Amino acid sequence: MRGVTLKSRATAFACAAGALVFTLSLVLGYSPDQQDDLNQVGRALIIAILCGTLSWASTSRSMAATAAAVDTATERLLSAAHGDLQSPVSPNISAELPDLSVAMQSLFSQVRTNLDHVQSLALFDQVTGLANRTSFCRQVERHLTGRNTDAMAALFFIDLDGFKGVNDSLGHAAGDQLLARVAGRLREVVMAQVSAGTGDAVIGRLAGDEFTMFFPFLPGPSAAARIARAVQFALSERFDLGSQHVELGASIGIACYPDHGDTLSALLRAADVAMYHAKHQGRGRAEIYSSELALEAADRAELERDLLLALQRDEFLLEFQPQIDVISGQAVAAEALVRWAHPERDLVMPGTFVPVAEESGTIVALGDWVMSRVCETAARWAEAGQRQRIAINISTRELAQADFFLRLRHAMATHRTPASMLALEITESVAMNMEPRILDQLAAMRTEGLHIAIDDFGTGYSNLARLRELPVDRVKIDRSLVRDIASSAEARTICSAVVGLIQGLGMEVVIEGVENEAQMDVLRVIGCTLFQGYHLARPMDEQSYLTRFAVPLIVQERHIG
Repeated sequence: MRGVTLKSRATAFACAAGALVFTLSLVLGYSPDQQDDLNQVGRALIIAILCGTLSWASTSRSMAATAAAVDTATERLLSAAHGDLQSPVSPNISAELPDLSVAMQSLFSQVRTNLDHVQSLALFDQVTGLANRTSFCRQVERHLTGRNTDAMAALFFIDLDGFKGVNDSLGHAAGDQLLARVAGRLREVVMAQVSAGTGDAVIGRLAGDEFTMFFPFLPGPSAAARIARAVQFALSERFDLGSQHVELGASIGIACYPDHGDTLSALLRAADVAMYHAKHQGRGRAEIYSSELALEAADRAELERDLLLALQRDEFLLEFQPQIDVISGQAVAAEALVRWAHPERDLVMPGTFVPVAEESGTIVALGDWVMSRVCETAARWAEAGQRQRIAINISTRELAQADFFLRLRHAMATHRTPASMLALEITESVAMNMEPRILDQLAAMRTEGLHIAIDDFGTGYSNLARLRELPVDRVKIDRSLVRDIASSAEARTICSAVVGLIQGLGMEVVIEGVENEAQMDVLRVIGCTLFQGYHLARPMDEQSYLTRFAVPLIVQERHIG
């Protein structure tokens, strides 16, 4: 089509040239003699035909060269569409159509750059430069598929300890910088193993703060344990991020081929189970997969499934433990504690199922159930004249939900629960790292009459300046601070200092975990009056609690009067 068009243009140009020459010949050779005039017309016509033919031939030749260049360009573009981006642009295109030649070269270069970038994105993690999940899995699968020996291989699943806190406190940019430094140290570990003759490894970043290493050939389990120690040593050294100094650790799970699996999915699953066990044994550990860990993981998975069913079947119940003012001898608040009436087990305590609920995400639904049940109970107590607050433990995951306070207000409105009947207990670590959005919401709830308490105080790192800024009414001292107070002068000094500082900030102090009278005697001397613990009362069902600790209405009126 393009060739026909160019030829038509050449023909039109030749006709126009001939017509112009014919007209000029007539004008310049005009004669009044009719015979001469006819001769002149004939000569002009011959000259016009010759001129038109020559013009057509010249233009056709030029157009043919251009058409050939266009045809060549079309063929080159078609080959590029089929993947040939490397061949150069033909010289005749550059000669006849220089602008098109430059545009084609620029286009091919840009497409090659984009394809290289896409390939990089598909194979490498952009933060660390390590193989991403897809690339790591492909490389390991090639190693496993091409094996013609049963020699041992090992997969290491590495989860950083404490990375989330760094990410939250220093920001994602610092977190990415830290991940890149971790990747560098893992490379150094592998290079050291190569130098020692152990062999090279595939290193990858699966997601977040999870890294993997695969050694295709190892002499035995002892070599795997040695590599794990090298990784832990490398990651335990301090990281310097500008003016910030960060200390991390790692929990490592190890799965060995072929004992723990002969496929990548089996090895990953086994290493993940071992890593999970290492993390829950105190972090900073390395564990090799075993059949015992497999049974533990299966039991945990069953517990997760049972948790969901328990919520549907309403198998949970509440027990209440009093916080007692030893001056008046009356309970001033009750902490609501959830229990699981499992149909096939004994009464399951929260220490068994709450961590599972936290990690599986079921804690949000469980927290909603507790919140609704406490609001309903508190409303009944208020209607009966009881003015003891009921305290609810709030988990980190619940607070992280954007609509947590909206759901709390909805539960209070549904049951018509006065805010003055409720208290929220938040752990020390959560309180110290709370977002401004959550602080504002807590302050608003506190203004409406709801109490805020910090639970397990003394188990983490507390900033007293930060504590002063928090909208808090009450601080609960953890049992670990008072356990040895009757026998240790150092424990008495520490506890006395902590209590004095908290009371100096205008907050109430509740001592948790009181187990004997000797502890209470010392704590009363220090200035504590609010206690909670087995020495005073164990958690009990609602009816037993009200029978024993309900404050008679006449006593309430006397206090009010």
